[in-house]
Amino acid sequence: MHVACIMDGNGRWAQRRQLPRTAGHTAGEENLAEVVRAAVRRDVDWLTVFGFSTENWIRPRREVRHILGLHRRLFGRVAELNELGVRVQWIGRPFDDPSARTPVFVQRAIEKAIADTRHNEKMTLTVAFDYGSRAEIVEAGRRALRSARPVTVDTLTSGMYQPDMPPVDVMVRTSGEHRVSNFLLWQANGAPTYYTDRAWPDFDANELDTAIALARTA
Repeated sequence: MHVACIMDGNGRWAQRRQLPRTAGHTAGEENLAEVVRAAVRRDVDWLTVFGFSTENWIRPRREVRHILGLHRRLFGRVAELNELGVRVQWIGRPFDDPSARTPVFVQRAIEKAIADTRHNEKMTLTVAFDYGSRAEIVEAGRRALRSARPVTVDTLTSGMYQPDMPPVDVMVRTSGEHRVSNFLLWQANGAPTYYTDRAWPDFDANELDTAIALARTA
């Protein structure tokens, strides 16, 4: 089972509580840890989450800095991830790509988390950071052309950021938005989408169960 989540609504969650938007992002990061635990208990094989898009860099600088710090903390939860048997992966613009914007301190946290959890087999948690699906598909096409292979579904699939990622079984979108926002357009082809009005900090195990049930009946 592969569940993919667009973790939307952190800022609006905070504003409704008259809190700064950064407080919503902190709550969202903490809830992701809860969702990871719930997914492991439900034998989800792959959980992929949209952490930060290629378009998110235009947000206010203070908010971006806060989100970057949260991602460093997320990738730093290695001890708990190892206890849970969770392997960490990352997808996004390659660090050596001229257009990539992932700061060095986040790069190091990502690389360390991947290395320190590489032997875990219970579940794979993939974090999409500095990620855009269109950019990923374009890069896959470039890789196919550089290899002089025909551009086919198979060669494009093998050129994705994580070629071993299985197709998405269900996409989750929180906070009442009914769109997929340039996330896993290739991998989620044909997958049902579970839309919920709850903001990401309020997304819980019961909602996860509903999304999984949708995948199994699709």
